[in-house]
This record gives sequence, C-alpha cells and structure tokens, in this order.
Amino acid sequence: MNVTISPSSKRFPIALYALTAGAFGIGTTEFVIMGLLMQVASDLHVSIAAAGLLISGYALGVFVGAPLLTAATSRMPRKAVLVALMVIFTLGNLACALAPNYTVLMIARVVTSLAHGTFFGVGAVVATGLVAEDRKASAISIMFTGLTVATLLGVPAGAWLGLHYGWRSTFWAVAAIGVIATVVIAALVPKDRGGDAPMAFREEIKAVARPQVLLGLLMTVLGFGGMFTVYTYIQPLLTEIAGFAEAAVSPILLVFGVGMIVGNLLGGKFADRRLLPALLGTLIALAAVMGLMTFVLHSQWAMVVFVGLLGAAAFATVSPLQLWVLQKATGAQSLASSLNIGAFNLGNAFGAWLGGVVIVHGPGLTALPWVAALVPFSAFLVALWAIALERKRDCVAMVEQTECA
Repeated sequence: MNVTISPSSKRFPIALYALTAGAFGIGTTEFVIMGLLMQVASDLHVSIAAAGLLISGYALGVFVGAPLLTAATSRMPRKAVLVALMVIFTLGNLACALAPNYTVLMIARVVTSLAHGTFFGVGAVVATGLVAEDRKASAISIMFTGLTVATLLGVPAGAWLGLHYGWRSTFWAVAAIGVIATVVIAALVPKDRGGDAPMAFREEIKAVARPQVLLGLLMTVLGFGGMFTVYTYIQPLLTEIAGFAEAAVSPILLVFGVGMIVGNLLGGKFADRRLLPALLGTLIALAAVMGLMTFVLHSQWAMVVFVGLLGAAAFATVSPLQLWVLQKATGAQSLASSLNIGAFNLGNAFGAWLGGVVIVHGPGLTALPWVAALVPFSAFLVALWAIALERKRDCVAMVEQTECA
C-alpha cells in the first residue's frame, strides 16, 4: 500500500486510529441488532428466529459485496474508497431507521452491509502498510479495536436506546456515528498515490485460490460461525435460561465488549510473536469456552464470566486469521483481505442459521453452547491440516533444491 506515511515514522500513526473510528461505526451497526431482536420481532410481528435472519442477511451481504466492491475499486485511491463506503453505511442506517416493515428493513440491512467487507479489507491492507513489519498483526488488532469498542459501548447503548425509545432510535444514533466517522476518516487518513498496481483479475483469483488461502478462509468461517451460534441468541439465553431481566442484558453485553477488546489486542501481540501457535491456541480456546459454558447456563454469576470469556476467545482469533490469509495471498492481498472479512460474516450468517435450527428443530436453546463448540474445534482441525500441508510443501521444496544442487 503506497501511502504518504512511512511505516518506520511512527509505531502506530494517527491514521490507524481514524480507521478504528470507521470500524467502530460499522461494528455497531453489525452487532446492535442482537440486543434488539425481541423488540424488532414484536414491532414488526415476526418470530425471534426471523429477526435473527436480519443478522444473516447482513452477513451474506458482506460476503457477496466484499470481493465485488474490492475488485471494482482496486484502481481508486484508498482514502476515497474508505470515505465513499462510510457514506453508503450512513445512508443504509438511515433507511433502517425509516423501514416500515420487515422486508424493507432486511433490504436496508443488506445495502448497509455492502460497505462492511471492503472497508475492513482495504482498511487492513492500509493498516499493515502504516507500520513496521513486526507490528502488522498489532496494527490489524488496533483497527479491529473499533469493532470491539463498538460491542463494548455501541451495542449496549443501542440496546438501552431500543428498550427505552424504540429500536428505530438505535439506527438513528448509528447513522449519526456514521457521519462522525466519515469526517474523521476524511480528515486523518493520509492521501495515497492511488490503488495498488493491480494484477489481472484472473491472476488475483489464482492467488486467492491457493490451498493455504482457501483453508484460511474456511478457518475464519468456522471459527466465527461457532461464536455467532451462541452470540446471536445471547439475549434469550440470558433472559429465558439464566433468568436475567431484560434490563440486565445491556450491562452484560458490556462484559462481552471488554472481553473482545482484551482478546483482540492479545491476539495481535501473540500473532506478531509466533503466528502458528497463536492461530491454534486461539481456536482451541474458543471451542473450550463454549463447551464449558454448557455447564453454567443456570448460574447467573458464571454466565457473566463466560460471556466475557466468549468475547475474549472469539476476538483473539481475528488477527491470527487475518494475518494468515494476508501472508498466503501474495499478490492479491486486498482481495484476500476482503474475502476474509466476508468469511467472518459468512460465519456470522452460518452461526445465526445454525442457532435458529438448534432452537426451532433441534434440542433447544440450552444446547447452543455445546453445538457451537464443535464448530471452532473443526476450525482447529482445519488449521492443523493447513500447517501440515505447508510443512509438506516446504519439505518438498528443500528436497528439490538439494537434488538440483
């Protein structure tokens, strides 16, 4: 990424925090619906499972829109792309606030989602270009701190607004956040000399079709698919199973947000030191947290602790997963980064769907944690497979070099 700030000029330049502001706005609109499921379902006369599909629709919009918009904007200045995406985000949230029915709300959510994947994909490439080589994972984690702070502050505040002033007031507030984030990015992100000199799209597709990249995307889908199997339905889990009052949901979501921030920053530091142990360790930790949550569903104090641990374990995986894909997609990093953001959101959609199936057709709400734990555990197995393939490839290369010598 060719920006005017040298990676060596500052460890974490102010432009990185401007990206964090945009991530905060987008993260708020993605997750805030989870604290409003019951209000939206009641007001629009749909089931909680149908309201949960608003999360799936958003996530699928990210998954589809990320590679398409990234390819379409590859020759544009990155700053212009980021500002334009925040404008789309703001208008989409205004449409959500004004939606007269469920169908229009779903369409507005999908439109809003189109900005998401490309923003984080392009933003991750910009972020890693602003810092030294040994700080790249930490730069990604700092940008994603906007997402975690959104969960810590934006989502509980949105849930509180929805409870006291109606769910539409939440989307009005998110649209205002979008305006502020747009201004901050326009003011602080440095100008660049244009988009990356793009390779032919066919060559980019070949780059992201490498086995290591595809396995990395699969890890992302499965890792976050498990988390969202539980988190999508955290409100009914807390109120109907653990016995909390609705008013307690917002404070408990604050605990989840604190966990996300801690896990996100730790994941970046671990990945900067040793990527492979960080990748494997964070995935197995996520599976363990959800598996153990099964045994504390009826204990209120333990559920608060495990909600925090869920946030920490889930977002500790972000930087290792993103850095893995960036490293394996040489020559097509913007596209691969955006695809990985799409994979996060495909996991979101998959998790929301799987949770709905478990609730409606399966063993029920109390089974969500142990079912969810199986999903990141499968991601851990995929990671082992990817590492084994990489080592086999390296061994073959060494043998060929020896024979040639």
